[in-house]
Amino acid sequence: MTIPPGGVCAPGSTLVNKTGGWRTFKPVYDYDKCIKCKLCELLCPDASIDPRDDGFFEFNYDFCKGCGICANECPKGAIEMVLEEK
Repeated sequence: MTIPPGGVCAPGSTLVNKTGGWRTFKPVYDYDKCIKCKLCELLCPDASIDPRDDGFFEFNYDFCKGCGICANECPKGAIEMVLEEK
């Protein structure tokens, strides 16, 4: 990616620059505990949680930075942060 003088990036550049590589911990769902409340999707600062056709959600690890907000705010403890092995 080329950044022009002034540091303004072209629109849509965040879809090209995958930021999931920054992550140390990754979220993992326990679908038996999930009540489909959508809090994780709503609170994710990177919009890296996508709804599935069955009403559950899945992480887009290309963009998830592993901040853990989803796991911290899940009312049922359905998301666990696990150390990512690379």
